[in-house]
Amino acid sequence: MFTRLLLVMFALTSSLLLMASVVRAEQNPAIYLTADSALENTELNIRDKDNATLTPEDQKETKEDIEITAKIRQAVVRDKSLSVNAQNVKIITRNGVVTLRGPVASEAESTKLQKIAEKMRGVVQVDNQLENKAP
Repeated sequence: MFTRLLLVMFALTSSLLLMASVVRAEQNPAIYLTADSALENTELNIRDKDNATLTPEDQKETKEDIEITAKIRQAVVRDKSLSVNAQNVKIITRNGVVTLRGPVASEAESTKLQKIAEKMRGVVQVDNQLENKAP
């Protein structure tokens, strides 16, 4: 009797361990990317890791800078000729200097976004760091 109980407990325990490892494997899939994959952005992450690159967290909290950023964003979103990526670029304003960052579909979109930012009242300078994704 004791041997049967021990055998049943062993079978149940090993079944539970086996199922737990399968679930853990499904929750943590490994993704292997080739260097030319569109999802491979290691170099961008390394570039953005240092504090030299502006991020939205660097946005100044002055009323003027917030208004400039908001008006540029409104103008960009209203322009339906821009791609979704272009409508979602990062707009960072610090003391009237606007930095544009992110992917756009073409050089024409990059130029259009820069012109939208330049014509806003209060903009001192535009730093265009947009990345053209067109081949």
